[in-house]
Amino acid sequence: MFHKKLAAMSATLGLALALTGCVSFGGKPPQRLLALSAAQKVAPGTLRSASAGTSITVADPESPKMLDTVRVPVQTSPTSLAYVTKVQWADTPRHLFQKLLSETIAATSNRVVLDPGQYSADAGQRLMGELVEFGLDEATNSAVVTYDAMLAGPGGVAIAKQRFTASAPVGGKIEAGTIGAPLNTAANKVAADVAAWLASR
Repeated sequence: MFHKKLAAMSATLGLALALTGCVSFGGKPPQRLLALSAAQKVAPGTLRSASAGTSITVADPESPKMLDTVRVPVQTSPTSLAYVTKVQWADTPRHLFQKLLSETIAATSNRVVLDPGQYSADAGQRLMGELVEFGLDEATNSAVVTYDAMLAGPGGVAIAKQRFTASAPVGGKIEAGTIGAPLNTAANKVAADVAAWLASR
């Protein structure tokens, strides 16, 4: 009896192992993953110091549900959208844009830029906002990025608000291989404009 049970268990285990080579769990991975690269970067070895209350924390922006995803949206009409196939973001656009914005501000100013997790270290200014647009527009065949920025003081009171937007043409048909560069260009333009706005305040 024992040998029969052992044989049955071995056969079941062998079948399970054989099936693992045939069955795939989860969706098919995309052919491309997109990320953002800052056009202006902090030089290696750069040291920064700031007196209490003079740092700036760049928070992850809020975003509508259609952007809080790794899929890349295309506005096909004023009331409809689709997603580009065979491509995804490496992270959600709001997280990627926060990193790009932080790097650009740090590279173009002498300010100490903190991540949200470091905010308690120094209650300086806080840059918050909403990523309103971050995708493609079919009508103009371009990448469009729009960010509503709000600068708050140490007490959390809003100091200033402004909308920033930029676009970059897509070279050819909107598809996985053509959208990464224009999206990166538009995002860097918005980040540079926000950094210049902060510098003027």
